[in-house]
Amino acid sequence: MPRERGEQVIATNRRARHEYAIEKTYEAGLVLTGTEVKSLRQGRANLSDGYAFIDGGQAWLDAVHIPEYSQGHWTNHAAKRTRKLLLHKDEIVKLSHAVAAGGYTLIPLKLYFSDGRAKVEIAVAKGKREYEKRQTIREREDKREAERAMRSRNRLGE
Repeated sequence: MPRERGEQVIATNRRARHEYAIEKTYEAGLVLTGTEVKSLRQGRANLSDGYAFIDGGQAWLDAVHIPEYSQGHWTNHAAKRTRKLLLHKDEIVKLSHAVAAGGYTLIPLKLYFSDGRAKVEIAVAKGKREYEKRQTIREREDKREAERAMRSRNRLGE
């Protein structure tokens, strides 16, 4: 069987970009059981409540919902268990210092297969306040309106 190539996105956390200001992102591997991998290959996962934390020099991913495999039996996994993240030691140290500095949290942004291996993109993020969220929405709408005006102007041939 030929080895898989490329990136296949399973789930994204769209709400995270709205509620958090993303500082830096990291790619981490995941320690999964067999039925979790099969469930992910069916494209079933939910990152919306998930977060990561550092404990005892290891990185962990918690509250990410990977539903039970439909054809699994007694070997099925728990849907919201804590999963270990595979990161280099220096990355774990950087993440722990960022979180210890205060105001920052680790959130998953994307869950995907990269060359056949399950990966998660985690971000060091700071929570946005309500007025910052409104400002981001306003900027996005203004940018969209300006692009719309430029397109209509180019169509008219001015």
